[in-house]
Amino acid sequence: MATFTVPTRQEVSETNQAIFDNLEKAVGFVPNLYATLASSDNALKNFLDFANAKSSLKTREKEVINLAVSEFNKCQYCLSAHTAIAGMNGFTPEQIVELRSGRATFDSKLDSLAKLALNITENRGATDEDVLAEFFNAGWTKENLMDTINQVGEITITNYLHRTTEVPVDFPIAPSLN
Repeated sequence: MATFTVPTRQEVSETNQAIFDNLEKAVGFVPNLYATLASSDNALKNFLDFANAKSSLKTREKEVINLAVSEFNKCQYCLSAHTAIAGMNGFTPEQIVELRSGRATFDSKLDSLAKLALNITENRGATDEDVLAEFFNAGWTKENLMDTINQVGEITITNYLHRTTEVPVDFPIAPSLN
């Protein structure tokens, strides 16, 4: 496997340097996965535009998707990052573990969302009809479905990026479920 190093600010384009500066201000650091995207003059900006686009899903709902998909895809980086982010958004450690398994027995609406995200991922988009029916019966809309599919795509990008590059995880390591 090729060795991927995380580019420094000085090693990326001026456009990406400005993005690094904005990330430093907003997050306090440039996450290694984002810095790795800056190996391309376009990938980091394109990804952040996609990730920061308007959505009918709230941050907590996106974290439900991020955790279920990242667990299925076995992405240590994203599991670690989104475990921390989910905790900052009010999920307990026990709830985070459950969300990683594609369930949320503590909230029926989030449960249907977690099951849908996992099902979409497991079946590469060939969603089971009963899982989709449960999602709609829980009160989600077609708009929510479209935004859920977008969110599955967004987290899958970063899952695949880390699984390919294996750059160092710069968040507290999420424990294995096994």
